[in-house]
Amino acid sequence: MNVTQLSAFVSNKPGHLQKVLKVLADENINIITLTIAETSDFGILRMIVNDPEKGNRALKENNITSSLTDVLALEINDTPGSLFAALEVFATMELNIEYMYAFTQKRNDKPVMIFRFQDIEKAKNALKGKGYNIVKKIDIVGENR
Repeated sequence: MNVTQLSAFVSNKPGHLQKVLKVLADENINIITLTIAETSDFGILRMIVNDPEKGNRALKENNITSSLTDVLALEINDTPGSLFAALEVFATMELNIEYMYAFTQKRNDKPVMIFRFQDIEKAKNALKGKGYNIVKKIDIVGENR
């Protein structure tokens, strides 16, 4: 089972990010990691949360544009060149990474990177036999549900 990311469209104005976070807090949604891609007018808040479906419903009920997306969560070694090596696997298969960000906690003493691909299954297949551990949704949010 893939990791599901919750994304919210946020106007780049004072108080708008807090509104999103308050809706999630009121619904007891725990944010495990997040990143914000922004322009001068708006931002996209991308989050891994303990219950993405419930979070998405709550945001929509509060007139906040949101969506769910499958992402690839990948353990990498905590050594120089490890991220480069993972990217080489994807490059060999001509897979374009749309965006990526780091998970805030290590798993098994390894950092976890979050990747978004157009074809997540092709990315997972590229990793087969290469010694990488793909983190499943239950591994990330299991104890928080």
